[in-house]
Amino acid sequence: MTVVEIPGSKSVTARALFLAAAARGTTVLRQPLVSDDSEGFAEGLIALGYRVDRQPGVWTVEGRPEGPAAEEASVQCRDGATTARFLPTLAAAGHGVFRFDASEQMRRRPLGPLTGALRDLGVDLVHEAQEGHHPLTVRADGIKGGAVTLDAGLSSQFLTALLLVGPLTAEGLRITVTDLVSAPYVEITLAMMRDFGVEVGREGDTFTVPAQPYEAADYRVEPDASTASYFLAAAALTGRTVTVPGLGSDSRQGDVAFASVLRRMGAEVELGRDSVTVTGRGRLRGLTVNMRDISDTVPTLAAIAPFADGPVRIEDVYNTRIKECDRLDACTENLRALGVPVETGRDWIEIRPAQPRAAQIACRGDHRIAMSFSVTGLLTPGITLDDPGCVRKTFPGFHQALAGLRAAWGMPA
Repeated sequence: MTVVEIPGSKSVTARALFLAAAARGTTVLRQPLVSDDSEGFAEGLIALGYRVDRQPGVWTVEGRPEGPAAEEASVQCRDGATTARFLPTLAAAGHGVFRFDASEQMRRRPLGPLTGALRDLGVDLVHEAQEGHHPLTVRADGIKGGAVTLDAGLSSQFLTALLLVGPLTAEGLRITVTDLVSAPYVEITLAMMRDFGVEVGREGDTFTVPAQPYEAADYRVEPDASTASYFLAAAALTGRTVTVPGLGSDSRQGDVAFASVLRRMGAEVELGRDSVTVTGRGRLRGLTVNMRDISDTVPTLAAIAPFADGPVRIEDVYNTRIKECDRLDACTENLRALGVPVETGRDWIEIRPAQPRAAQIACRGDHRIAMSFSVTGLLTPGITLDDPGCVRKTFPGFHQALAGLRAAWGMPA
């Protein structure tokens, strides 16, 4: 058995930083993710005038329920989708002129459903180049609140941003959702809001958020379940055993369910309250699986699918086309480069059994493509990455961790 320590959750760290900034008092975050995304979020808060102290393993944030201390600021959101969507929403609850921009990659990703909802709530904001995309200027004068309708079918982050800002509005929010993808991420948001003292009501597709201050907390960030998927998949693929501590049945992250997908494929899975263990059994079964709620793990499954004994079909994952890259297209391109038969449609991909050949993986600047196909490389000599450094977005030490796994298992580097 090999124990793999996974860094903190990107999703939890971003929410915790927002909640800490919005809360009354000083919040201590323990074991936050340290990566390009989380550093970018923290530096965005600092640009907005929040006091953030980052020490190894412990970040401290002084909250400001009234909004940013700065009256004017420019924030570079880098590649971070949570930064690019959450921080303009937080700034809208304050007072001042706040400009946001992002990388070319993030500029391509949509903001429109969120900024449209903010406009419906009376927020003065302008998309400076392309409507519905960064760069963006918010002329903030607080948010009165009230009822709003939101389409979260492209990203659950649109709903999360509104939920998080609701307690900072004058009257609270009543959010009716017409479509929702990646629902488990919304459950993370609701649970963390409770941890910071705010209970959200829900009736069907309508969420009621009270105008009630958050309270600071001492908060430990659990390991990232999406990142864990690569190491769990590696065990299932190679017939080894991997245990990830800190993730289990008590985890709030929906991507823990990826272990159940591996179980359906024939791996042995032990899910304890505070750990998950996967043991490969020497073969993987083909399957058809709906991954709408765990779509960040689609590339992980696609990368090991060629080794299954039958077709692997992944369905209802259109939203993966508007992530850091079009992930369905990226998986298709790279699998074909590896000599693997694959078909794809608007929201699905089907991969047939094959022995992958050596090839260079086109990462498209996407950390999940790079990490997923690195797992394929465990059984396919000669796989290289055109942009290995893109893993810094969520796991700067990924390649070292995978090399450590190879060494522990006696596999060639």
